[in-house]
Amino acid sequence: MIWTIELASFLDDAPWPATKEELLDYAERIGAPLEVIENLKELEDNDDPYETIEEIWPDYPTDDDYFYNADEL
Repeated sequence: MIWTIELASFLDDAPWPATKEELLDYAERIGAPLEVIENLKELEDNDDPYETIEEIWPDYPTDDDYFYNADEL
């Protein structure tokens, strides 16, 4: 399973929390690339919902990863 920021961005507006099946359905409905769907198919088969993209891709960059001062924007 290989994630990139571009691929993960297709799940930004996903209905979190979501199960694997819900994420697959969402990705198919929005026309996400085949790589996104293949990555989701590789997730564990369980009924527990994923709360955020970070549970799927732990290296997903967050706002804390960027070193800028929000007050200066």
